[in-house]
Amino acid sequence: MEDIFEEALIDIDSDDANNPLAGVDYVGDLYANYRKMEVYSCVSPKYMEQQFEINKCMRGVLIDWIIEVHDKFEFKEETLFLTVNLLDRFLEKQAVAKDILQLVGLVALLLAGKYEETFAPLVHELVFISYNTYTRKDVLQMEKLMLNTLQFTMSLPTPYVFMTRFLKAAQADKKLEELSFLLIELCLMEYEMLKHPPSFMAAAAIYTAQCTLYGVKEWSRTCEWHTGYSEDSLMECAKSIVSYHQKAKTGVLVGVHNKYNASKFGYVAKVEPAHFLVQTQ
Repeated sequence: MEDIFEEALIDIDSDDANNPLAGVDYVGDLYANYRKMEVYSCVSPKYMEQQFEINKCMRGVLIDWIIEVHDKFEFKEETLFLTVNLLDRFLEKQAVAKDILQLVGLVALLLAGKYEETFAPLVHELVFISYNTYTRKDVLQMEKLMLNTLQFTMSLPTPYVFMTRFLKAAQADKKLEELSFLLIELCLMEYEMLKHPPSFMAAAAIYTAQCTLYGVKEWSRTCEWHTGYSEDSLMECAKSIVSYHQKAKTGVLVGVHNKYNASKFGYVAKVEPAHFLVQTQ
């Protein structure tokens, strides 16, 4: 007999009803539009086949380094996600030599910083952190090329906008929020994750973080309602995320682990992965 008791949906905006900055009257329409627009944020998961000198491993190393630089500069989370979005969309359209791949990453960070930060990074700072591998002229020329290649399209939804909404649906505390961002930043480095749209990646990261912290599969009706993804649909991706989490400390790319293994993030990198999600039954 079917259970007559059904989990109630939680009104996640009720506490913000009197907060004009929360935009409660418009938030539904905003996210409906984000879901329509996110397709334009996506790139082909096979774009590396069009590159002749770089590969997915080089991309991962670059993003790992960008995450370290982003943390050192104490930029906003929005800046990191936009940087990776600009990087991938540019590489999808433009073949680059391996000796200028780092320059492409620097310029993506520069543009994202100009778009998101109150105080954008300065060109000479980026030249310095590249150990003067590139000149100011190199940076400005690449900036012009990237903007023209992307037709100045900067305002597209990244996983970050979905993370903020879905974490609210999950009624996340600080630890769950920090672990969720750790997991999705691990995903940023993984080329195979490009096959998923930003909203799916955000939902999968939060689902995996909940399983990790609580030790059981955890996905409420409220989470499913606001994300649009069922637990079953997230499971395979969650298993991949657990595998990334398992190698975060001991793998070649440890930028995310080092970032979150700090007091400002509550040392959340020390949390053990959700091994039970990947164990064979």
